[in-house]
Formats: sequence, structure tokens, C-alpha cells
Amino acid sequence: MKAVIFDMDGLMFDTESVFFKAWDYAGEKIGIGKAGYMVMKTLGMSIAMSRDIWVSEFGEKYNEQELRRYTKEFLTDYYKKNEVPVKKGLYTLLKYLNDRHCSLAVASSSPKWEVENHLKDAGIFEYFDVVVSGDMVNKSKPEPEIYLKTCELLEVEPDESFALEDSKNGLLSAYRAGCKPIMVPDLWQPDKETEEIIYAKFVDLERVKDFFEKLFDKLEPDINGRGISG
Repeated sequence: MKAVIFDMDGLMFDTESVFFKAWDYAGEKIGIGKAGYMVMKTLGMSIAMSRDIWVSEFGEKYNEQELRRYTKEFLTDYYKKNEVPVKKGLYTLLKYLNDRHCSLAVASSSPKWEVENHLKDAGIFEYFDVVVSGDMVNKSKPEPEIYLKTCELLEVEPDESFALEDSKNGLLSAYRAGCKPIMVPDLWQPDKETEEIIYAKFVDLERVKDFFEKLFDKLEPDINGRGISG
């Protein structure tokens, strides 16, 4: 194990609930009504990758560019007034992995401006060697491209990496890329298909830290002090 790759929304930050409000706002602005419920229909997906779902729901009334515009407007204003809500155990997990010289990355379906803003606001941007957002790939989650690109930039093989995710689309993306998916549920509990592909499941990031502690205890640092082997 040489790297740990983090999803963002619902995994590091309790931001999915904010998206309910943002899409209610954006939906009313573009004339489709409150659309916050679409969060559950598109968990883990970028707006671009979920286009067919939106069109199926709203037909010709759906306008992707306007949805993006008003979503960004709401989120920008919201986070000027509110701190990004950090998930339990995030800081201790990042510090632990950093102290063990593990390569760290973010692979998020959210746009780059949002990912970087949240990481900086939470004071954790410097922990990550690589940050890959949904607008940096052609096909975001559940396709494997975002994880393959992240591993390529980290210069590690996917099977040397753990991927921390909360949604089915994110877990499928990591699994299809060849990473080891670990689930930390947020709004959604795993179905049978998901249970079959995940490496492990934990209730919060503190339990993930306990898992990695036990893993590192069994294995020795590699010759470069980067990751572990055994």
C-alpha cells in the first residue's frame, strides 16, 4: 500500500446536505422547481456525468449551464458565511497517514474551484500530493478515469492504493480502476452489489485510522520510506 485517495463530498466534508439547498435554489432559478432531491439520484457523479439523469427528470426544461451557474452562486455565498463541515476523524487520519509518509490524493467529481476552496478552508490542502477534480477528466465517476489519472499522477499502481468513498458511483469508479475501495457511508447504505466490491466498510474516518494503524503494524516501511511493503 503506497497511497490513499480521498473522495470529498460526503467523505471528508458533510457537504451533501448543502447541495440539497443549492439545487433547491438553482432549480427554482432555472424554472424546474426545487431540485435538491436530485442529490440522491446522482450521488458521487459530476454534473456532466449525470446529464442523462437530469434530462430524464426534467426534459427540455433542464439547462446544465444555468444549473452550474446558480449552484456556484449559492455555494459561494453559503461558504462565505459558513465553515465547511468537516467529518469526524478527518484531521487525525490525515495527520497519521502523513506521518507515515503515505502518498495522499483527492479524487472528487466536484469542480476544481470547489474542491480547492474546501480543502483550503479546512486547512488541509497541503496534505495532498495530487488533487483531481471532475472537470479534469472526460468521464468522471462511476467510470474509472478519475482514479486512473490520480494514480498516474501519484506514480503508483491502482492496486497499491486504497480509495475512501461514500457513494456507489465513487466505489464503482475506484473498483473499476483497480484500487481497493473502502466505504464510509454518508447518505446511502451499500446494496448487495456494493458489498461485493468493497474492501472494507467503517462508520467514520476514526475507524479508518484504526484500520490503517493495524495494517502498518503488520508491514514494514519500504526502502524509500514511502508507503509500505511486506
